[in-house]
Amino acid sequence: MQLKTVETPQKNYTQQEAFEASLSYFKNDDLAARVWVNKYALKDSQGNIYERTPDDMHRRIAKEIARIEVKYPNPLNEEEIYGLIRGFKYIVPQGSPMAGIGNPFQIASLSNCFVVGNDGDSDSYGGVLKIDQEQVQLMKRRGGVGHDLSHIRPKGSPVKNSALTSTGLVPFMERYSNSTREVAQDGRRGALMLSVSINHPDAEDFIDAKMEQGKVTGANVSVRMDDAFMQAVERDSEYVQKFPVHSAEPKAFKKIDAKQVWNKIVHNAWQSAEPGILFWDTIIRESVPDCYADLGYRTVSTNPCGEIPLCPYDSCRLLAINLFSYVEEPFTEKARFNSELFKKHVAAAQRIMDDIIDLELEKVDRILTKIDADPELEETKAVERNLWMKIREKAKEGRRTGIGITAEGDMLAALGLRYGSEEANAFSISVHKSLALEAYRSSVHLAKDRGAFGIFDADREKQNPFILRLKEADEKLYYEMLEHGRRNIALLTIAPTGTTSLMTQTTSGIEPVFLPVYKRRRKVNPNDNGARVDFVDEVGDSWEEYLVFHHRFKQWMEVNGIDTEKNYDQEQIDALVKKSPYYKATSNDVDWLSKVRLQGSVQKWVDHSISVTINLPNDVSEELVGQLYLEAWRVGCKGVTVYRDGSRSGVLISNSEKKDEEETLSPFPTKRPQTLEADVVRFQNNKEKWIAFIGLIEDRPYEIFTGLVDDEDGILIPRWVEDGLIIKNRNEDGTSRYDFQYKNKRGYKTTIEGLSHKFNPEYWNYAKLISGTLRHGMVIEKVVDLINSLQLDSEQINTWKNGVARALKRYVADGTLAKGQKCNSCKSTNLVYQEGCLTCKDCGSSKCG
Repeated sequence: MQLKTVETPQKNYTQQEAFEASLSYFKNDDLAARVWVNKYALKDSQGNIYERTPDDMHRRIAKEIARIEVKYPNPLNEEEIYGLIRGFKYIVPQGSPMAGIGNPFQIASLSNCFVVGNDGDSDSYGGVLKIDQEQVQLMKRRGGVGHDLSHIRPKGSPVKNSALTSTGLVPFMERYSNSTREVAQDGRRGALMLSVSINHPDAEDFIDAKMEQGKVTGANVSVRMDDAFMQAVERDSEYVQKFPVHSAEPKAFKKIDAKQVWNKIVHNAWQSAEPGILFWDTIIRESVPDCYADLGYRTVSTNPCGEIPLCPYDSCRLLAINLFSYVEEPFTEKARFNSELFKKHVAAAQRIMDDIIDLELEKVDRILTKIDADPELEETKAVERNLWMKIREKAKEGRRTGIGITAEGDMLAALGLRYGSEEANAFSISVHKSLALEAYRSSVHLAKDRGAFGIFDADREKQNPFILRLKEADEKLYYEMLEHGRRNIALLTIAPTGTTSLMTQTTSGIEPVFLPVYKRRRKVNPNDNGARVDFVDEVGDSWEEYLVFHHRFKQWMEVNGIDTEKNYDQEQIDALVKKSPYYKATSNDVDWLSKVRLQGSVQKWVDHSISVTINLPNDVSEELVGQLYLEAWRVGCKGVTVYRDGSRSGVLISNSEKKDEEETLSPFPTKRPQTLEADVVRFQNNKEKWIAFIGLIEDRPYEIFTGLVDDEDGILIPRWVEDGLIIKNRNEDGTSRYDFQYKNKRGYKTTIEGLSHKFNPEYWNYAKLISGTLRHGMVIEKVVDLINSLQLDSEQINTWKNGVARALKRYVADGTLAKGQKCNSCKSTNLVYQEGCLTCKDCGSSKCG
């Protein structure tokens, strides 16, 4: 096969050069600059960076898309494409396309997501292992993967091997989850969706699988709910599960109380944000690709975030349109949405997406060439090669695209509409309807010039509800499609745009603003000139508080002549927000039922699905979660996920009954659990910033990792992160690795790999020593005494030692006597720990650190 040679750039930059230039590009937005440099700047495997700012990236992407355009009539030129994507203003390729287009250093896919699976033999061990290998092969090429487990025999089914009966779903969930955890590329962890039909007899085991701490930590899980089950929930009646699922002649079946199982799903979602729900009959009924189910396009599962239902071996690439940029004179009385420019850009976006499919086919050819050149046995390479051949075939034949949006919340605010209001919902629906019509119109026009997708058949689609909706809205478009066909089998989605929205500096996806204003703290040395101390914590560290404005809220302030540099107090902040279009429009303010109804209405104009999370405050009831799920089904949503504030942290405990107090204080396990809850403690010594990750078992320190923050080889982590998980994994060479995982503000997992490799080896050796004393049950105050008694020559190591002691003191129970120590003021030995500080009960003096 003939492959185009991609030029290798000559000029490279240091991490600091790229960061400083990008910081200027993003107007001092530290987080956006770091995300771009770390995730999307062109770099080789040695870490050399070849792009200084996102403008270099946009030039790279424009050049490659223009190269594809010249193959077809009426091509867009490089400058036109660059004008559409520059500055993240209008059209934003997401994730894999942004990192991979024109990248000569990676042999990787441009697809964001895949689904794998097969019929017939996938219930055998050979089939199970084949899917496992396919999943890993895709993840190593940068793709997220989904697959369904409904084909696996339920627990206790007879099998003709030495086991005699099947183990059911859960062991295979663990297998696929562990495989995901083993795969990482450039700090990017693999992403997996596992789904199962509610009709499967093991569905309850699947629903409970993640409730036990440390189980299935490498996968998102969703249950495929059919209408019959939902109706049984409404009627409070029985429901029959079968295997094979929905079979007319099942080998096994089981009657269940639908309401009881429903309550379990609701409880688990309330407690841990999983499982998500997929309304499967709605997905299949509305799916345009399922009109071709007998030709290999039967939808079986979704990608990890649920916005793209896919058939086996199909893939999708994602692109977002920045809705805020179509608001002219934002935040003024003259604000208006430029519908004509929006329609024009939607057409161009669909064209660019089709070009990216051609670029993806080139990437797949490159992958196949690499596989062929690998010095492995042909039988070893067979699964990987066949996998990519199938993916190539589906991408070429169906040419599926994934156009979505971001900045919906900011668009509405800029127009003076309150997110969640009837007026705002009506406007959003009109925008998404326009997006659907123009994307489909563009695909029809592309079919005229480039040809329809390989199996287009108008007769197959004529009863599809989505196609009928298009016909009702625009008959001319419909009859053009009958005449010329369509270039792409399916076109639209609304994906989460986490890192994308950081770079567009807008709200994410279809979501409202998280908070328009919030406070952050940075540690300061109180002895520095001009240092302002607003807060001193329980261990004596000094902090300066400063305000962070959401970018578009700050723009609203500027438009209205409000000082953005002033240090506002909370009362003034509240008054500001109350005057703004973001008032009562944050993720916690929006009426949740209204949000679900908006999603259902918008879903009618999205041929794939919508990834959206209903953010709930901590104190909501389980009943409310159940109401939201039912309403989502009734209004036509294809899927729904809830996230109750705090539900992910500290709730995933054993399914066994609550231990009594005596058991809770029992010794630590001799074998380290794979996953530990963890606290993040920051401290400062001699102007150096330090961080400690403290693994906990039952709120007691079990291990500690520490080191400098923000040095070239150190830990980069948002300041607001206070807790997460420390997960023990294995490297390819069999050595142990400890990863830290936390939830970002949108509820998605972020992983920092290899804590043990992020810090100075000398710190790591001392950390192992201290962790050993913790794991063997030494009481904290004794560990602190041990640390303080260490005689270390290096001033920097002594700094580290003091910080570790300070971090661990937080875990000494209040009122614990500090034996053998004297008060510096009155020399009394009557010292106790209070909130991590030594306090003299005689004179009241307190010492932290």
